[in-house]
Amino acid sequence: MKKENAIWKQVLTYFYIRKRNPNDPRSLDLSFMHGMNRISLFMFLIAVIIMIVRLFKG
Repeated sequence: MKKENAIWKQVLTYFYIRKRNPNDPRSLDLSFMHGMNRISLFMFLIAVIIMIVRLFKG
């Protein structure tokens, strides 16, 4: 259960819904990694929405 909470907190942080911990280390590489993850999550959600729309459209 604790691991699931950590995953959801990370997802909320990616989408700027939850504030970052100010004590977390910041580096350029980490920023790029989070940016790429954010883009891939958005693309995944858009693809799922498209698939659901096509499923119900017939």
